[in-house]
Amino acid sequence: MNLSYLKGMATAFTLLFAAAPLAAQKKRPNVVIIMADDLDTRQLSCYGGKNIRTKYIDQLAAEGLKFNQIYASHATCVPTRASLFTGLYPVRHGSFQNHKPVYNDVKSVAHYLSEQGYKVGLTGKDHMTKPQSIFQFDIIEGFQPNCVSSNDEYTLAGIEKYMTAGDKPFCLFVMSINPHKPWDTGDPSEFKAGQLVLPPNMVDTKETREQYCKYLAEIRRLDNQVGDVMGLLKKTGLDKNTIFIFLGEQGPQFPGGKWTCWDYGQKSSMIVRWPGVAKRKKTTEAIVQYEDITPTLVDIAGGVPDARLDGKSFLSVIKGVTKSARPYAFGMYNNIPEGPAYPSRNVRDDRYKLILNLTPDSTYAIKWYNNPGDLGVWSSWQEKAKTDRKAGMLVYRVSNRPAVEFYDIRKDPYELNNLADQPAYARYVKEYTAVLKQWMEQQGDKGAEIDRVYKK
Repeated sequence: MNLSYLKGMATAFTLLFAAAPLAAQKKRPNVVIIMADDLDTRQLSCYGGKNIRTKYIDQLAAEGLKFNQIYASHATCVPTRASLFTGLYPVRHGSFQNHKPVYNDVKSVAHYLSEQGYKVGLTGKDHMTKPQSIFQFDIIEGFQPNCVSSNDEYTLAGIEKYMTAGDKPFCLFVMSINPHKPWDTGDPSEFKAGQLVLPPNMVDTKETREQYCKYLAEIRRLDNQVGDVMGLLKKTGLDKNTIFIFLGEQGPQFPGGKWTCWDYGQKSSMIVRWPGVAKRKKTTEAIVQYEDITPTLVDIAGGVPDARLDGKSFLSVIKGVTKSARPYAFGMYNNIPEGPAYPSRNVRDDRYKLILNLTPDSTYAIKWYNNPGDLGVWSSWQEKAKTDRKAGMLVYRVSNRPAVEFYDIRKDPYELNNLADQPAYARYVKEYTAVLKQWMEQQGDKGAEIDRVYKK
C-alpha cells in the first residue's frame, strides 16, 4: 500500500468526521405546537394581562418570538382549526360554519409534512380530525379529546414515546381543552373577584366577575400544561432541535368574544421558540393568520408550499429577515348553528379594521347565552342594562349592529367607537370595503346566502 494512498485515506476520514457535527446541526427540526381553546389572549401576562401571571407562557416568550398580530379568520373552534390544518380560508376548505365539515377534496398538514418525511401526531381535542382520509394524524393518547369535559387530566407518557420513537422528524399538535367551557377545573379561589381588571367591552356584574375567576383558573391549567410539555422536551434532550409553538386559538365564550368578527373573538396569540434561529425576547408586528401556519411548516421542513393555498409562509419573519408577512388579515362569521343567521365579513391591517354586517336589520343571538350553560352572565348584563347607561350600550352593541363598522384599532383595541359615519374616514371605509369585497370574490364567498342550514 503506497504512502500517497494512505495520506488520501487519512484526509478523507478527517473530512468525514469534521463534517459530522455540521450534518447534525443541519438536521431538520422537530415541531411541537400546543394550542389553547377559547383563550382571551390579552389575559396572558406576556401580552399585557393583569389578572394572572402565566409563568410558563411568559418563559416561552422570553425564549422566543412573540407575534402581536395573529388572527383567526372565523372566531369558532372548527373553522379555526380547519384553517390551521389546511392553509385555506373557511369558504375554500368548506368549514365556514362551526361544526361544518371540510370538503372531501382538500389536503391537510398531515399530507404536506408526511411528503417531506415527517410523522405528524395529535393529542387532545380532536373533533377537527375527521374524515381521517384528510386529517391523517397519528392520534396519541395523553390529553383530553372532549372540549366540554369536566376532566382535563393528562399524561405525557404517550407523547414522550411518540417523540422519541423512530428516526423521522416529528410534528406534534398538543390540543388543550383549556379554557373552553365548562369552567369547572382548576382553583378559582386563587383569584379575587372584586380585584379583577375586566375588559372594557364587558358589563361589570357580580356574575361576570365570578365566572371570570373560573375562566382564569382554566388559563392557569393551560399554562401548567405548557410548562409540562416544555419540561418533557428538556428531559428528553429534544428541546435543542425542536421548534416549540404556542397558539391561542380564538377568543373566549363571553358576549362579544367567540362567534364575532371583533378582535375579542378573532385576535389570537403565537409564540415561536426555535433555538439558534428565532431571536430571544423579540416581538413582531407582522400580520399573520392561522392559514399561514401550514405553509410555514412545509417551508421549515424543506418543502415548497402549495401555491394554491391561501396562507403564505412567514418563515422569513421567524428568522428575522423580514418584518412583514401580509398586508391584510381577513375574517368572516356565519352564525348558524349557534343561533339565527347573522353573517359578517371583515378586513384589517395594522391600523384600521372594517366589518360589514350583511343582515344588519336582524338581531344577533347565540343559543348559549340564554340557557343554564350561560351561568347568568348574559342575563346579568341585560338586567343591569335596564338602569345603567353604559351597560345598556354594551348590551345593545352585542345584539344590534350597523351595516358598517370601522375602527382605529390602535386607539380603540376593543372596538367601542365606530368611525364608519364620520366624514374624515369616508375614504378609508370605501378603500377597505373594496379590498374586502375583492377578497370575497376571490374566495367564491357569496355572502349572506351561505349562512343557512346545510344537509348533513
